[in-house]
Amino acid sequence: MAKGTFGERLKRERELREVSLNEIATATRIAPKFLEALENEQWNKLPGGVFGHGFVRSIARYLGLNEEDLLSEYDLARAEAAAPAEPKPEDRIPSPPKWIPAAAVLLLVAVLAGLFFGGRYAWRIYSARRGAKKSTAVGGVPAAAESKTFAANSSPNVPGTAMQKPAALDLSVAASAATRVRVVADGTVVYDAEMPSGQNLRFSANDRFDVGAADSAAVLLELNGQTVPPIGAPGSSGTISLTAKDLRQAYGGNAQP
Repeated sequence: MAKGTFGERLKRERELREVSLNEIATATRIAPKFLEALENEQWNKLPGGVFGHGFVRSIARYLGLNEEDLLSEYDLARAEAAAPAEPKPEDRIPSPPKWIPAAAVLLLVAVLAGLFFGGRYAWRIYSARRGAKKSTAVGGVPAAAESKTFAANSSPNVPGTAMQKPAALDLSVAASAATRVRVVADGTVVYDAEMPSGQNLRFSANDRFDVGAADSAAVLLELNGQTVPPIGAPGSSGTISLTAKDLRQAYGGNAQP
């Protein structure tokens, strides 16, 4: 039944009999506002259940209409008005693929691991440099000092005596963490022991150094005042050989003979 059919019929039947709303209200004792709500199908202003049916029966009886037919039209019109509208389909946002969160977590873990190991290696280098500046040399005598000592204690007038040639290589070894260190100068072992953290040793040689460490990243080497690249990867042992030729290649030929 289309909206307004019941109310229009009720109003038409009343007007055909030339009956006013006040006359029906007086005869049926139904408030005029309820009669107007029925003719305008304003269901929200009407009571439901038996009260609504009672209104329709009283009006039909007063106007001489079939009560059951009018009740059927009333129920049909009110049911159609009360029927809920069909819900609109939800516009759901598609969920992201499951692999994206897992990839994000793996990437975050990789970045954090890189920052951790990089910071740890940088701290070891910094500690070794700081220890090298604060520590007193306890290893081999530097080439310059050795040359001065020899010159002071030697007499040029003594037959068969010659001035000693200064060492060509000067090696500084600093430890940022305790580790086993072995230093060989010109084929002779000059140091082979556990080197404590913060210690700085210096050695001299004419032709070659061979340096080994149990923890490559814990040792900082300087050859003739120039920093030498790490012996090996952090946490692993390694050995490096240093000569005057390597010094010229590594630092653009500025090595002092």
